[in-house]
Amino acid sequence: MRSSTRFPADRATYFRAHMRMAAVFMGGAMGILWLLEDPNIWVGGLAALGAIAIRGWYLHSEEMALCWRLEDGVLIGPATIKVPLPDVEQLRALGSFVQIVTKSGDKHLIKYQADPAATIAAIERAMP
Repeated sequence: MRSSTRFPADRATYFRAHMRMAAVFMGGAMGILWLLEDPNIWVGGLAALGAIAIRGWYLHSEEMALCWRLEDGVLIGPATIKVPLPDVEQLRALGSFVQIVTKSGDKHLIKYQADPAATIAAIERAMP
């Protein structure tokens, strides 16, 4: 019998990540314009918000389609990524992402996880 666990991207986490990104970039753009003594610092905030909104809209369908699976001791990712669990050196949470580092130094990301700690725990439970 084949056991399978799925790690799909979470839509709410995707939107929260983009809202945080927009806030950081809006502040950064406005800060740069303030340092340059531009009287229209609001333009930086508006431009950053627009850029992140377009990025989020453009990449949404692609990012939501990505899903990692854990099947019979192998992590199977998008495209042709296959990581046997004995090859996993380290798992760590990077915001809403889970980074997989292999013994050979390859790095992969399981993106937009609602609970990265739970994703890591599920993978660790399956490890030999």
